[in-house]
Amino acid sequence: MPDNTQDHNDLPSHAHERLAQMRGQGGKRALFTSDLSVNEFLLVKEAGFEPVGMVVGSSIYHIGYQQARWTKNEEMTVLTQAMYHARELAMTRMEEEADELGADGVVAVRLKVKHLGWGESLAEFVAIGTAVVANDRATNWRTVQNKPFTSDLSGQDFWTLLKSGYRPVGMVMGNCVYHVAHQSFGQFFKNMGQNVEMVNFTQALYDARELAMERMQNEAMEVKAEGIVGVDIHEGSYAWSDHIMEFFAVGTGVVQMRADHHIPAPQLVLSVND
Repeated sequence: MPDNTQDHNDLPSHAHERLAQMRGQGGKRALFTSDLSVNEFLLVKEAGFEPVGMVVGSSIYHIGYQQARWTKNEEMTVLTQAMYHARELAMTRMEEEADELGADGVVAVRLKVKHLGWGESLAEFVAIGTAVVANDRATNWRTVQNKPFTSDLSGQDFWTLLKSGYRPVGMVMGNCVYHVAHQSFGQFFKNMGQNVEMVNFTQALYDARELAMERMQNEAMEVKAEGIVGVDIHEGSYAWSDHIMEFFAVGTGVVQMRADHHIPAPQLVLSVND
């Protein structure tokens, strides 16, 4: 399992200044920012939440080196832990910004990874979302750790989820960096010109996906979720060798708010655009 120990670093001074300006004085907020589209913004308000500010978390991380055995399928645990911990740092800092705004949650969260020109082993991990507060103060929307909930659902999906009697409890993720074994010369010549399953390759990718999914599910159980919606599995190599890749699973853990899950009836919409 990845090491999910979190570092609690203070936010930059300019972040405190920006958040204080949005928070306002005397309980009256002066300004909000949001990366939601207009439709998403209005649907989030219709769902009973007010956007209070765009929140960001960042971590520039040096990804270590690990030697893989040429003909061995195996997890690259050093790389798995690096990729997980860097994302967790970015998420934690985004949550800290939301906490400072007094938010109940963060919606439409996006996690980005990009490599930097300063060095081939450096990557920036960024978490971005819109912090919201609930109009319903009788419900505790926060997580079991008393942190703002996070969700990568769109504004439309967030509205539909709430109207159907469920609420998000946290964005959950799992990952696995895996080395896919190379063929031996004997295998290469034996399979040349043949239609044949590459069993060791199949098993490697299968194992890596399963590890990522299992770790995502374990996170969901930690936040007491009853299920995960909007699950997505990303695959990337991030400039490693051709035989090393990461599987990253992410989704939103949810719990039910009521037993009656009334689904709003779909409506037909005809576009008048050309």
